[in-house]
Amino acid sequence: MPGGTPINRGEDSGERELDLWARMYLPEIFKGLGYSFDKMARQENYTQQYPEEQWYPPDSYRGRPVLVEEEGRPRCVNCNLCARACPPLAISMQGKEVDDPKEREPEWFEINMLRCIYCGYCEEVCPEEAIVMSKEYDMTFMSRDEAIFGLERLLQPAEQVIDRLNYLREYKNPQFGKQWDFQKDNNTHSLKDRHFLDWLAEEGMDEIERNQLREDRMATGGEQDWGAARHGPPQTEHVPE
Repeated sequence: MPGGTPINRGEDSGERELDLWARMYLPEIFKGLGYSFDKMARQENYTQQYPEEQWYPPDSYRGRPVLVEEEGRPRCVNCNLCARACPPLAISMQGKEVDDPKEREPEWFEINMLRCIYCGYCEEVCPEEAIVMSKEYDMTFMSRDEAIFGLERLLQPAEQVIDRLNYLREYKNPQFGKQWDFQKDNNTHSLKDRHFLDWLAEEGMDEIERNQLREDRMATGGEQDWGAARHGPPQTEHVPE
């Protein structure tokens, strides 16, 4: 490193010299206070007197997760996708078989609200829109046990979260009815609608069986030669006769 004597260039830099009053920063402080008082006196006040005045979030707001209840039963089919997608591992459940077309529903379902980070991943991966983010944001707990919500605290009727369900329908499926017409038989596998379950239990199974025998579903019909010799039992026909 070359040696030498450092040179003070402050005298030739043209920097403004501050007097005693300026070095005390009092003028700038009074300017800031005057600006604040001017805003308080002239502009509209946006402060809400919480908790007397409650803020109503928009439909896109991610509050605490809740389970959708339809006709007294949870819409959840206990697929465990929400528990697997949860980053802080806040969701746990145990399923049971039920006498219903959906076949399974949770026997118990728990969410640890102290772990929940309100990311909405559980809502994103749920195939039945059975768990959605509500607009509830005001939660207090006196103990850790109170922060573990079970089915009795998670279930909410679909009518109470209809705003969120409508938002998800527009958010996830913006092309339905706009770019192309929605075909009802494309969603005959969905369990989001309890009316579909009733139809399925009464007469829908026969309709699905007839739907499976359509001639236009022979997408893999024909030779079906995939370039390698087949081994094992003889292959059955794609469509039964």
